[in-house]
Amino acid sequence: MNINILDRMAMALVISTLSVVGVSIPTNAQEEQKQQERGQRQQHQDQKQQEQKQQQQQERVQRKSEQDQKQQQQRVQQEQKQDQRQQQQQLKQQEQQQDRVQRKSEQDQKQQQQRVQQEQQQDQRKQQQQVKQQEQQQDRVQRQSEQDQKQEQRRVQQDQKQQEQKQQQQQERVQRQSDQDQKQQQQRVQQEQKQDQRQEQRLSQQQQQKLISQQQQRVTQYSQHLEEQERLIRQNSVQLQQQKRMAQYRFQEQYLDRLRQQQIYLRDHRFDYDRDPYFYTAPIYRYNRGGRYYEINEYGAKTLRQAVNHGYQEGFRAGKADRDDRWRGNYKDSYAYRDANYGYSGYYVARNDYNYYFREGFRRGYEDGYNSRYRYGRNSNGNYSMMDNILSQILNFQALRG
Repeated sequence: MNINILDRMAMALVISTLSVVGVSIPTNAQEEQKQQERGQRQQHQDQKQQEQKQQQQQERVQRKSEQDQKQQQQRVQQEQKQDQRQQQQQLKQQEQQQDRVQRKSEQDQKQQQQRVQQEQQQDQRKQQQQVKQQEQQQDRVQRQSEQDQKQEQRRVQQDQKQQEQKQQQQQERVQRQSDQDQKQQQQRVQQEQKQDQRQEQRLSQQQQQKLISQQQQRVTQYSQHLEEQERLIRQNSVQLQQQKRMAQYRFQEQYLDRLRQQQIYLRDHRFDYDRDPYFYTAPIYRYNRGGRYYEINEYGAKTLRQAVNHGYQEGFRAGKADRDDRWRGNYKDSYAYRDANYGYSGYYVARNDYNYYFREGFRRGYEDGYNSRYRYGRNSNGNYSMMDNILSQILNFQALRG
């Protein structure tokens, strides 16, 4: 600071000297001395002012330092107070937390005790209910057992009555069947006697040749038909295997074997048309099929009777097979029904006529076999045949007058 004041004083002297010189006014030593005194006084004043400023500055610095110390102390005290208050609050919160935990623990214990008591009560109620249910179940079993015994006794009594009724009905049916068989036997004897009388009438040579020509054509057509059916029956066999109808499959394979034997017979058999009485025996019956009447001799009639019986036998086996397979009953679903040619040799009657009467027997045989009964036919040592009265109703032959 002293260096600045001196610099200012020197500068003032220089400036004043220059200004005196530049005015070009003559000066004397007195004026110079006055100026020097004024300069010294001005310098003293400046020094005093500078010293006063320095002292004021120092005082301000001192007061500022004291104020900072006081503020610092106040802050420290405030922070200490805040820390104390925070510690007190934390202690209070801890105490409150401990109180809450204590109360929660006591509540949990009370609830646990209540739950245990409730569970014990529920277990007791369940046990009581179980005991009650067991008693009720025993009562129901006892009552059911008594009811079953009573029902069994009633069933036994009913079965005995039904068995007695069946035996009585069976005896009546046997008696009626015996009477019918006797009547039919008498009728057949009378018819055979009439036939023997009519068979003396021989056909003309022209009529015989016409029958032989028809017969040869039937045999040829039937042989071709058997060859065509081989492929179809194989396809049907595959379908039965896919459906797991093994009983029906075995029946169909047996039916196929019988058709093959029939085909071999037709292929190897040499028929003697000249010596067969069918070709020179006159018709003795007529029958109606499809609204038209046809005439036929005894040999043709015998073939149609065989068609019905063969159909009944094959139908019974097919129905029994579907029942063993637990398959829905449908006689039209059987290949044997659609084919309807087993037992047909190609002789004496048209294949359409044979097929028609074969299917009539098959339908009734299937119903008996599927329902395990003998409503339309009978079983003799494994051979199934149609009852004579049913056979007569199906064919309905009408005798021609001589």
